[in-house]
Amino acid sequence: DGRSLYPRQVFFPMAGENEGWAKLARNLKAEIDEELIEAYRGTVSLPFAAGEHKRIAVKIVDDRGIESLKVMELA
Repeated sequence: DGRSLYPRQVFFPMAGENEGWAKLARNLKAEIDEELIEAYRGTVSLPFAAGEHKRIAVKIVDDRGIESLKVMELA
């Protein structure tokens, strides 16, 4: 509907060893891909296929809870 955001990749670059993806990885153990966990601790998007609307949205939430959202058309 153009008003909803469906997260496909979620990153926690500032999370420590006991937070974010590291904590989730320990809890799920063998059920997850460790390489993806490391990638999601970074700041670079993983490759993805464009959706039917040919738009992406990037939402940033800093450690104080301040949010910023940018929606962009794909070429």
